[in-house]
Amino acid sequence: MYIRTLDLRDFRSWSQLNLSLGPGITLFVGRNGFGKTNIVEAVGYTAHLASHRVSHDAPLVRAGAQNARISVTAVNQGRELTAHLLIKPHAANQAQINRTRLNSPRELLGVVRSVLFAPEDLALIKGEPAERRRYLDDIIATRSTRLAGVKADYDKVLRQRNALLKTAGGSLRRGYRDSDGASALATLDVWDGQLAALGAQVLAARLNLVDELGELIAGAYTGIAPESRPARVGYRSTVTAESRDVDVLEAEMLAELGRTRQREVDRGMSLVGPHRDDLLLDLGEQPAKGFASHGETWSYAISLRLAEFTLLRRDGSDPVLILDDVFAELDARRREKLVELAADAEQVLITAAVDGDLPGNLTELIDAPVTRYTVAVQDAGEGRISVLEQADE
Repeated sequence: MYIRTLDLRDFRSWSQLNLSLGPGITLFVGRNGFGKTNIVEAVGYTAHLASHRVSHDAPLVRAGAQNARISVTAVNQGRELTAHLLIKPHAANQAQINRTRLNSPRELLGVVRSVLFAPEDLALIKGEPAERRRYLDDIIATRSTRLAGVKADYDKVLRQRNALLKTAGGSLRRGYRDSDGASALATLDVWDGQLAALGAQVLAARLNLVDELGELIAGAYTGIAPESRPARVGYRSTVTAESRDVDVLEAEMLAELGRTRQREVDRGMSLVGPHRDDLLLDLGEQPAKGFASHGETWSYAISLRLAEFTLLRRDGSDPVLILDDVFAELDARRREKLVELAADAEQVLITAAVDGDLPGNLTELIDAPVTRYTVAVQDAGEGRISVLEQADE
């Protein structure tokens, strides 16, 4: 897969950007804050419907604008599709493929596939479980639009259930002693059934994905850091998770919800379900979080992305490989590993603050077209905006 065109309007620092791309390597070089990462962020947003830098959409819209627009034309094994996204900070986003308006932006998932390496990836190892859950869920959503919808429905049910636990705690504690309590318990039973039905599908998908990723992550880590302890991955769930059968997992989740109900009522929140789970990342016999050195942490983060890239490639075509300001953070061995991957990918987008951040042998090792852009800023009537200048190498 490769991106043929990228058009932006009022996205971050870009008032307007019309960019033609092709297979091979494209370099975006410019000082920090000039807008180079915003370009690759737009590609990643189209692929995952989320930014790797912020948790909500408001910062994506240029100051003073009402909304932002991203249009990406992707070529996948000869088939060309254009994804359009209208990002509204205070309303529902809109999406279309070619000229067809979609019911939900989720229907765009899969049109663009990308794997992004960024300094923020350290949070996969050092951060909270939500970072690692998102890593798994992004891969699942890329591979299955249906499961992306299941996860979205699960999140909606979870919000509704939490609202009930928080606002109707008194009635739930009274139970069947009065009509309010009986009504609240009946409603909670309904939410329990929906949470278990959807949660079982999310959990099964994650467990199957971890099974696929385990060997890939371990192998990638050994290749990057052969002198280090072996990497192992696992999954910690709030329910017994030995089975991969959805019906079995649903029954186990319902049983656990029953056992935990009183604690949930007392705390006013849902304590059982995939939203409380974690991807376990170990080095030897210890968790990577808190016990890995800085170099080991980087190696592990890179291994997660390498495994993701390999898995998506196995599905039939290369995802777009994005390397966002990572070379400056890495030593020679880790740079070399990413250069090896870049040499074999169909399309690679690389950002760097200065040419010195790039591996000196990058163009020598890669037998593919290389296009270089310089990203700058200029003053305009509405403030500073990003601009692009091209120079073929």
